[in-house]
Amino acid sequence: MDTVKAVIDVGTNSIKFHAAKKKADGSLETVLDQNDIARLGEGLRETGLIAPEALERNALSVAAFAEKAKELGAVPEIVGTMALRTARNADAFVKRVKELTGLDLKVIPGEEEARLSYLAVLSGLPLDGGDLVTFDTGGGSTEFVYGRGAEMLRKFSVPLGAVRITEEFFADDPVRKGSVDAAMEEIRKSLTGGGVLGSPEVIVGMGGTVTSLASVKFKMETYDPDVVQGSVLTLAELKEMAAMFASMTLEERKGVTGLQPKRADVILAGTCIVCAILELLGASSFTVSDRGLRHGLAYELFRK
Repeated sequence: MDTVKAVIDVGTNSIKFHAAKKKADGSLETVLDQNDIARLGEGLRETGLIAPEALERNALSVAAFAEKAKELGAVPEIVGTMALRTARNADAFVKRVKELTGLDLKVIPGEEEARLSYLAVLSGLPLDGGDLVTFDTGGGSTEFVYGRGAEMLRKFSVPLGAVRITEEFFADDPVRKGSVDAAMEEIRKSLTGGGVLGSPEVIVGMGGTVTSLASVKFKMETYDPDVVQGSVLTLAELKEMAAMFASMTLEERKGVTGLQPKRADVILAGTCIVCAILELLGASSFTVSDRGLRHGLAYELFRK
């Protein structure tokens, strides 16, 4: 039986599971790739703590994915990102996962998250050797890597994500007039302060926000990673989507073809963040990678 390796990525907004095996040519073949929008970071910004319900809900989700890994003959690598980097009771979550699964959850720094995301891009898209910026915007943070070909020149994490912007600017339903402009101002300030600048030849975006936006663009009733991988989103399309989401109630957004209903409340904030990234990098479009941290980590596990 082919060796399967599995990764569970515990994010602020969702838990992602990826299992893969190595093909004869050395590339990886996905065995299973799923996500659960379980909202670990719900209310975290106000309290600094993971809420008891969110803690238990997410720990059970990790345990369910760990069981899937076991069924595939793999012991999963479990990693945590922004929510677990910042929550004062992150240890309680790590302990609960250990109780349920017997496995250790490793909380990784933002720079490591960025490095693994960059690896995922290199393993999944045919890129030439020009200047490249990758970004991965999640619920709690946005990771950037500046590189040239396989060489990473700079990697950093900005504590800016769709959950915080939603809670701060888009709490009303529908959102208040002028709230998008106010959010964009704050987003630009955070990104600029975090070091986002330059004019790269290629920009690649990844993560749930950008793959959801591609899914909306292609009006996907059923998500197709092969269509999303390598597709292009333009700034003009993103601005249109932001205006559409801002004009809708939450219930209306839940009915948008291609958008997971659980992502409907944070998609406007995510779209605004992506728009601001393109503006600051002087770009009119970017390429979408369906692969993220979990794919980069799986790629690395097979290289060990």
